[in-house]
Formats: sequence, structure tokens, C-alpha cells
Amino acid sequence: MSDLQLLSAYEGPALSTPNRVVMAPMTRNRAGESRVANTMMATYYAQRATAGLLVTESIDVSPQAIGYPGTPGLYTTDMVEGWRGVVQAVRAAQPTAAPFFAQLFHTGRVSHTSLRPDGSAPVAPSPIPAGLQLYTPSGMQDASPPRALETDEIASVVGAYVAAARGAVEAGFDGVEINAGNGYLVEQFLRDGTNQRTDRYGGSVPNRLRFLVELVDALSDAIGSECVAVRVSPGNATNHCTDSDPETLYTALAASLEGRGLAYLHVVESAADPTITARMRAGFSGTLIANSGYDKALAEAAIASGATDLVSFGTAFLANPDLPHRLAEGASLNEADPATFYGGTEVGYTDYPTLGG
Repeated sequence: MSDLQLLSAYEGPALSTPNRVVMAPMTRNRAGESRVANTMMATYYAQRATAGLLVTESIDVSPQAIGYPGTPGLYTTDMVEGWRGVVQAVRAAQPTAAPFFAQLFHTGRVSHTSLRPDGSAPVAPSPIPAGLQLYTPSGMQDASPPRALETDEIASVVGAYVAAARGAVEAGFDGVEINAGNGYLVEQFLRDGTNQRTDRYGGSVPNRLRFLVELVDALSDAIGSECVAVRVSPGNATNHCTDSDPETLYTALAASLEGRGLAYLHVVESAADPTITARMRAGFSGTLIANSGYDKALAEAAIASGATDLVSFGTAFLANPDLPHRLAEGASLNEADPATFYGGTEVGYTDYPTLGG
């Protein structure tokens, strides 16, 4: 038995894991034009079933949510069945019953009309262009200008998340993680650089938190709060999503989630503000997962100090399907190939070797 903190079991208020090595959500764009999870994806996740907690790539909650080619969805019967096959493959491969969460997202303004089934404009809190280029079926193009969601439309977006969460539970997932970071729709509501609304969803910090809080409460009512988690990236400005006072925003966010009985809060850290996670942890007594730039030594130290409960790994898990075993053995890690991160075949996806070859 290893004496690594990373490999010790974890018992939290609403989450239990056989170890503390989390597979982070990583977009891989392998679902094809159908956007239905397939057998190649089932193999990929099953290979990584020794994680203490697995989190899927971001899953579109509706056609309106789409912003990239090849991302999977969870809004049709076929999509639920596709993910059921993935969950079954993971369960068959697991030596222990590690939880498996589906990450739900809506890209908001980070989209292009050619990616949307009806050719409609992307939606966002405010009609502020993303100012970036996206990969589309016609190559790289500027993100399309978004239109602002009407106040009475927001309930339907929440409803799409609820339907997707119910589909996730039907497919066999243990819960869902709301992607509230990386510059996508939820974070666009959170940050004042992308949210210039004058209704109850804009202006003050509590108003900008309202969309996320309503999402959390609606999903909790639908599938149980212990099956709902949130992922944020407070120190990042991904997809040109900025805020004038992230410290105030994210400490308030943590406080707003306190007492809601969530499975966990997942924080993508940044060198731009290395202390914000500690301030968020001070206001949130539930399970905390830290992410970004961790190696074995840093993860061990963070867990031992109480700075976090679990640590998630992205690129390391992408290239090392047996990552917990490699950490236990002190083995070297495979190098990831960035050229195969997004889209493509099994190459750079399911062909990374384990220690056993």
C-alpha cells in the first residue's frame, strides 16, 4: 500500500473517492458530426478508470450551446445512450467504484453561426464580441457577434442544463459538474468585462452570481445537491473573459455555494493570483479540488497542508491512462502530443502506453 496522500481514500461531506487523483475535464473533439459519444470515447475513459474521480470533457447542453466541431452533447435520446455506453465501459474497467461526473457547458459567445444547426447568432449576457478565432468546418474564423439573452430567455437555458443533468443520471453518471470557467457562458455572466446587463442578472456581484446560483439550485432540485459540482477558473482570462475585481467576485462565489451541499468545488488556479484558492476555501467548507500545473510533489504538499482535498490532472492523465499507478511507482510519464489533442482518430487518444506496455 502506497503512503502517498494522493493515493489515500477520501471521505468528504458529499463525495467519497478511492484515491485523490482526479481526471480533469479535457475537450478532445472525438464525437464527430453526430455529437454522440462513441466506442472510441468509451475506450478512452475506461483506460483511465483508476482515477479517484473522473470528469468528462465539456458536454453541450443544447444545440444553442455548441461552439466547437466534434464536441459531444447530452440533449437527445441517442446522446444519452451514447454516454450510457461510456459509463458502462468505465464501470467494467474500475477496480473500485470511483465516481464519474459529466461536465456540462454552454459556450455562449464563444461560437460561430456555421457551427449552430439553425445558423443562429451565439447568445451571451451582453452583445460583446469574443474577439477571437475559432476552428469551424471552413477553417479558422472570427467568433460570430453574439446577441444578448433576454431576461425571460434565461429560464430556458437553465432548463436545458436541467434536462442534460437528468440525461446524465439516466446514462449512469454519478453527478454533473457545471463548467463555470474558461470564458464560457456561466463565466460570461460572472465577470463584469462580459456582463454589462442592467436587469437582475447584471451590475452588482450578487446579480452577476445569480445565473450560476439559479443553475446550482435547479440542478440540485432535479438530481440532488450531492450530485452537483462547480468548476471555476478565477485567475484566468480565457477567451477574453475578464473581471475588474476577481478577488471580490470569487470569494463571494464561494460563499454563495457554501451550505448548498454540493459534491465539490473545482478550482483552476493561476500564477496571476496564487492566493485566491485559499480565500475561496476559507468560505467554502465542502470538498475542494485544485487544478493546474501540479506534479506529484506539489500535489502531495497541497493535500498534506490542507490547501486542497484532491488534485486534478489534465495533460498528465491525457498521456498516461495509468497515472495513479505511475505516481505510486514513481515511474516516468509519457509525453503528450499536442498535435493530437483535438479531433482525429485513436492516434494520440487511446494509444498512449501503460507501464505494462
